[in-house]
Amino acid sequence: MIDEIVAFFMSMLPVIELRGGVIYAAARGVPFIVAFIVCFLGNILPVPFILLFIRRILKFLERFKYTKKLVKKIENHAHAKSASIQKYQVLGLFLFVAIPLPGTGAWTGAIIAALMDLQIKKSFPAIALGVLGAGIIMSVLSFLIPGLFFSAV
Repeated sequence: MIDEIVAFFMSMLPVIELRGGVIYAAARGVPFIVAFIVCFLGNILPVPFILLFIRRILKFLERFKYTKKLVKKIENHAHAKSASIQKYQVLGLFLFVAIPLPGTGAWTGAIIAALMDLQIKKSFPAIALGVLGAGIIMSVLSFLIPGLFFSAV
């Protein structure tokens, strides 16, 4: 049970997200379906909060000398990644989240959607489906192709 909890919380973290959670769960012997569900839920849980509050949080943090650079870095990263999303809107957001590459994922997708003022009723389903797609890709890679991320014991 501890491995499922760790995978859940790993999936909530920016950068690691579901991609790392699924790899961890597979390495620890968590059953496929359990790992998929736990990591999906862990990755999707922060998204509504990001969509609703990230602009206010960034605006608040921008007022302080020590966090102003961090805010600019986050905003610059989001703007740099937003070109494809701007062109294709919801489909672009889905693809951005679904393709498990470094710098993509639910956190970045949600920040981009919030900074682009995409409607939550459109962006949340696109992000959720993207996390589902990334979950399928990572689960197949982690569970069905032995030794890709770790050697079988």
